[in-house]
Amino acid sequence: MAKRLFDIFWSMMGLTLLAPLLALAALLVKLEDGGPVCFRQVRIGRRGQPFRMWKFRTMVVDAEAKGPSITVGRDARITRIGHILRKSKLDEIPQLLNVLVGEMSLVGPRPEVKRYVDLYSETQMAILHLRPGITDLASIKYRDESEWLAQSSDPDAMYVNTIMPDKLRINAAYAAGANLFTDFLVILATLGLFPVERVRGWAD
Repeated sequence: MAKRLFDIFWSMMGLTLLAPLLALAALLVKLEDGGPVCFRQVRIGRRGQPFRMWKFRTMVVDAEAKGPSITVGRDARITRIGHILRKSKLDEIPQLLNVLVGEMSLVGPRPEVKRYVDLYSETQMAILHLRPGITDLASIKYRDESEWLAQSSDPDAMYVNTIMPDKLRINAAYAAGANLFTDFLVILATLGLFPVERVRGWAD
């Protein structure tokens, strides 16, 4: 209950305080190519329930039909404004709406698309008992994931066989001892307000 109240309070605060920035980002996305401002992708949430996750659109319209599920390096589908939004993580802010309605938490395992969840082992499926989040320790460790994947001859295989299992391991280990204080520090680290090295150590 305490974590849910924490999520509701800070998501409402975030949406209120960041409203001008959200409006500016929405305007820039719209002006770039006239397409939709937001992109809602189906992800798998708590207890395996699918939900639509909000993001500012950072790629060309119908990008899912024009390439793979994962983004590698400077993917040609990413728009100019999209690069800025992704680099600053501003594209994730609309997920505060998902948090507000209870589909996500501020801190929790990043939700995957179904095709990757279908590859989970029986042990890994336990991660679905947790509410997915906007940020987590795995996101901090793999903040340069796209660049790492770009160096692989088979990015999808690298993600499935190396990165995804490590993310699941990190999140399972963190969840076992997480509390509101550690969640707050993860949020601060994500925002660059707390030494990332201090937080990354929890993921080892």
